[in-house]
Amino acid sequence: MTFDSQCDLAALVYEPGDEPDALLRAFADDLNARGIRAVGLVQFGERLAGAPRLAATLVHSGEQVSLYQDLGAEAAGCRLDPGQLLAAGGRVGAAMDEGADLVIINRFGQQESGGRGLLHLIVRAISADIPVVIAVPAKRFDAWIRFADGMSVRLRCERRALEAWWSSLSARGRPGVARAHTTVCEAFK
Repeated sequence: MTFDSQCDLAALVYEPGDEPDALLRAFADDLNARGIRAVGLVQFGERLAGAPRLAATLVHSGEQVSLYQDLGAEAAGCRLDPGQLLAAGGRVGAAMDEGADLVIINRFGQQESGGRGLLHLIVRAISADIPVVIAVPAKRFDAWIRFADGMSVRLRCERRALEAWWSSLSARGRPGVARAHTTVCEAFK
């Protein structure tokens, strides 16, 4: 896969103890409140009877979707349901079809490291010249760089780094960045 030098692809690189989910969710909420259409998926976890359950929020609608598969009480390891992840990705793709200024992909995780998961959304967004930010665990950053063919900005897992990256896109006058969407009602006024 090749990305051209003009792509706006950012990896929000996090270490254990960092909270990329809360950071990305708050960033998306702030952009959407300013009329900048951020679409994507941000994970959150919940505990039910002591066991973690995977779920995510669609940042463009606020809807919560389950990503959890019950493997039984004795199961160890990842409980991510790849089918539910792809279904949620389909909803992100549909939101991209309605217009997007930024695509947020929750994780470059095990699925994505293996060439699956939501990688197709990244390729689709870049092909449409829509900036993308994705949370990448530090331990998978080398795999991320191989996927991105080196064409990625590395951001610290902090709000000011994310804001500075977004501001640099705006300063370059990127179409679609930092502009409000026109609603159908506004278009016909």
